[in-house]
Formats: sequence, structure tokens, C-alpha cells
Amino acid sequence: QVQPVESGGDLVQPGGSLRLSCVVSGIPHDSFRAYTVAWHRQAPGKQRELVASITGRDRPNYPDSMKGRFTISRENANNTVYLQMNSLKPEDTAVYYCIAAGKWGQGTQVTVSS
Repeated sequence: QVQPVESGGDLVQPGGSLRLSCVVSGIPHDSFRAYTVAWHRQAPGKQRELVASITGRDRPNYPDSMKGRFTISRENANNTVYLQMNSLKPEDTAVYYCIAAGKWGQGTQVTVSS
């Protein structure tokens, strides 16, 4: 059973940084590189939106609205995908979800507030 588990969410001040982690269980380490993994977020009262994705060949993809402050990376040996977030703004407040092999994690809360 594939299961992504997110961590790293926290309360941070505007301008701060966070690194989120997504560990995906249920996929053999030597197969994980075959999977594209993505981060989405959902703010209160809003639809879930794509933040970034990364292919098994380490090719990142960002929607135009997310370019510049977010960096996605992966560590295949540990079935882990990271999301580095810099210069955080209050509007980045959301639950951040990881999806791999069609399975969603339960999310991690990011709150940007002074």
C-alpha cells in the first residue's frame, strides 16, 4: 500500500523559510525513481492547487504562480521528496499535500503569520 507522509509544517513569520518532507512508503527504493511526485496545497475556502512536481528523472515543474520561491527536490534512496519554501507570505498559509502513485498524504499545516 503506497502511503505518502508529509512533515515539516509549522508556524513561521512572513519572510521566513520552511522545508517540507514527503516520505513515500510502499514503493521499493529501486522503483521510486519511476514515479512523479507532486506537492499541492489547499487554503481555507479555496480549491487545492498544484505547487510543484518532480519526475523520476529529477525534472521539476512549477506553475507560473509558484516559480521563484519554491524548490522541489527528491532523494530516491530514501523515497523522499522535499519542498523548500522561501520568502513565505501570509497567502502561503495552507495545508500542503503530497501525492505519489495516485495516493494523497494527510497533509501538513503551514501557517505564515506575524
